[in-house]
Amino acid sequence: MYVLLVYDVGEKRVVKALKTCRSYLHWVQNSVFEGEITEGKLKELLGRLGQVISKKKDSILLYKFSSASAFKKQVIGQEKAPTDTFI
Repeated sequence: MYVLLVYDVGEKRVVKALKTCRSYLHWVQNSVFEGEITEGKLKELLGRLGQVISKKKDSILLYKFSSASAFKKQVIGQEKAPTDTFI
């Protein structure tokens, strides 16, 4: 499956959330990640994020798609971290 994950977390927890998400998905821009992920890895990611965030103060939005071709992405302006550039 392909996911888009967006978070809004407190300043004290943002670095841990960033590092956790980068372990599983591609960083797109501030607090936004996307990429292919298995159901098992997604469950693992959400479990790890659950240990990092404050459920009373923070939020995570998760959008699931059957594949990357199931939606169309449009970038206006400079793309901070293009996902189609691999070395």
